[in-house]
Amino acid sequence: MKLCMIGTGYVGLVSGVCFSDLGNEVICVDRDQDKINKLKQGIIPIYEPGLEELVLKNYKNKRLKFSTDLSSSIKKSDIVFICVGTPTKKKGSGADLSQIFSATKEISKSINKFKIIITKSTVPVTTGDEIEKILSKNVNKNKFSVVSNPEFLREGEAIRDFIYPDRVVIGTNDKKSATKLRNLYSPLISKGAKFISTNRRAAELIKYASNAFLATKITFINEIANLCEKAQIDVEDISIGIGLDKRIGSRFLRSGPAYGGSCFPKDTKAIVTTADKFKVNLSVIKSVIKSNSLRSKLLLKKINQILNNKVRNKKVCFLGVTFKANTDDMRDSSSLEMIPFLSKKGAKIKYYDPTGFKKEFKNIKNVNCVNSIRDAVEGSDLVVLHTEWNDFKSINFKKLHPSKNLKIYDMRNIFSPLKIKSQGFKYYGIGR
Repeated sequence: MKLCMIGTGYVGLVSGVCFSDLGNEVICVDRDQDKINKLKQGIIPIYEPGLEELVLKNYKNKRLKFSTDLSSSIKKSDIVFICVGTPTKKKGSGADLSQIFSATKEISKSINKFKIIITKSTVPVTTGDEIEKILSKNVNKNKFSVVSNPEFLREGEAIRDFIYPDRVVIGTNDKKSATKLRNLYSPLISKGAKFISTNRRAAELIKYASNAFLATKITFINEIANLCEKAQIDVEDISIGIGLDKRIGSRFLRSGPAYGGSCFPKDTKAIVTTADKFKVNLSVIKSVIKSNSLRSKLLLKKINQILNNKVRNKKVCFLGVTFKANTDDMRDSSSLEMIPFLSKKGAKIKYYDPTGFKKEFKNIKNVNCVNSIRDAVEGSDLVVLHTEWNDFKSINFKKLHPSKNLKIYDMRNIFSPLKIKSQGFKYYGIGR
């Protein structure tokens, strides 16, 4: 099939590349000429394991193209995916749909034959209705079908999630479009993915409800971890004990910093805003948002205690600063609150992240990026394990830090407390 992906962020680029790898002809469109030029050279704008190889392979085979010409790309395609950003509004907590509607207006100018218009971006309930209204102003309704097809890609695992999805959700009342999309996804369905066909509004809500529930699980185990610390219980035992219950499941029951990234923070706020419009009180999700917003402050309080309330001039090392491992995404990472706060308190901070320097810390006093784990740990008073990169799991602190005054705050519980303590260092975990 001939596909057009509008937007080359995580969703558009990963989806477009994977669709091309399944044998489709795909054009990935972006208004950023520099970005498109780099993609043509095989330079990937995001860190995603395995993506570069797939881009090079399919671009070479001419199944994958990159362009800034939106009109031409739409005209050449049968199916158009809208994959632009839907960030939180600058003033408010709802989703900013300006990019969605801007793309829709451009699409309406270029429909030369029947098109399936798909929202792949995460959008609130009724967005598809608005898209249909915009298109109908310039185009006869028999020339297009608006479909919701939410993505469920995890950063760092996006390619695997695309190829082996738990489910494919298609939201439309148009049977012909549903059949065509079932054919598009047939290689994935044959591998075991469940195909769910529902109405458009339901598909839009499925995405938000999924993210809100996962955010709730993370927040729940973080609050249980707080109780475990007070009651001298290891939260890891609790996670295993409840996670083995098939009704609950073990995934997303890892305690740690506040959830962050491109989805959970904005999507929990957006679903609450949507519910408020319908005069429905999502009190559980509101509590999740509030608890998560306080998470970094609680962990900073713990750091203060570990340093005996003497933060000034202490040398603090952060191992990992992204919101999770296997991504370079800094959006809503708890390090964005923690590092500036400690800097203001007079701490001297070094950080090492496998994805390198972060512009977010460029102008913050006494914060420096280093090029290795050794450089980060050496001379530190406190090591904060912030992101659970595999690079950090087998660190031998004894070889890196001869002094036994080192303190280690393991925010992901990836180290063995007994091993750390046997090396003579002080260990602090989450909920331990």
